[in-house]
Amino acid sequence: MEADLNMEANGKAGMQTTNTDARVRIENASKYFGKRGEVTALRDVSLRVMPGQVFLIIGPSGSGKSTLLRSINRLETLSSGSIWIDNDQVTDPRGDIRQIREEVGMVFQNFNLFPHLTAIENILLAPTTVKRQPRAEALPRARALLARVGLSEKEDSYPSQLSGGQQQRVAIARALAMSPKVMLFDEPTSALDPEMIKEVLDVMLDLARDGMTMLVVSHEMGFARAAADTVVFMDEGQVIETGTPEEVFDSPREARTQKFLKHIL
Repeated sequence: MEADLNMEANGKAGMQTTNTDARVRIENASKYFGKRGEVTALRDVSLRVMPGQVFLIIGPSGSGKSTLLRSINRLETLSSGSIWIDNDQVTDPRGDIRQIREEVGMVFQNFNLFPHLTAIENILLAPTTVKRQPRAEALPRARALLARVGLSEKEDSYPSQLSGGQQQRVAIARALAMSPKVMLFDEPTSALDPEMIKEVLDVMLDLARDGMTMLVVSHEMGFARAAADTVVFMDEGQVIETGTPEEVFDSPREARTQKFLKHIL
């Protein structure tokens, strides 16, 4: 852990601050499951993501990748360690969880759209209920976000009327509607047919080019080489290796990384 965090009150209920330029700062994060903590999901994970960086997280099933993402927006509570978004310690139990989730957008592998709402209503829901924006004020931005993901013509379509790739693009637009500082993607293409993967990755590439800070759990190597600044390989809840896509994919240092990549490259 880096020394001298210089914690001080920042006027937000129960939240603490630390002087850092990182957009996301993960310090010695550990997570245990079971009555006696016999299952280790995360073990002493520390990462620092600067504004505009794209981190791709890879690793075998059960390595802690999804648990790490879910801990960033408090869908999981760490057993120890801390996570910061800018100057806010989001793992502080006294913090405002609603504020945390406004700042961190998350896209899941199974879309999680509300089936009884149209595409535009799915996007409008959070701004109008959480931020209490008037519908007339939120609607132009919701339509602009649908246009950004290439789905202007699907405004009044229900999820059941959309392909998997279209549903995932609506899910991305929904997350963007809260103007998050960070976007988390947990295997965003794993539930898609191969021909639909590119349309989702293209939207993610566009976000990366626009400077969105992103943490992405995925094994899409094309996206990694095109958009990722850093690749993180995890196994058994630990960060085993980090580096640029070229360093990790072409010249991995660790034997565990080398063994894993033989199965996916």
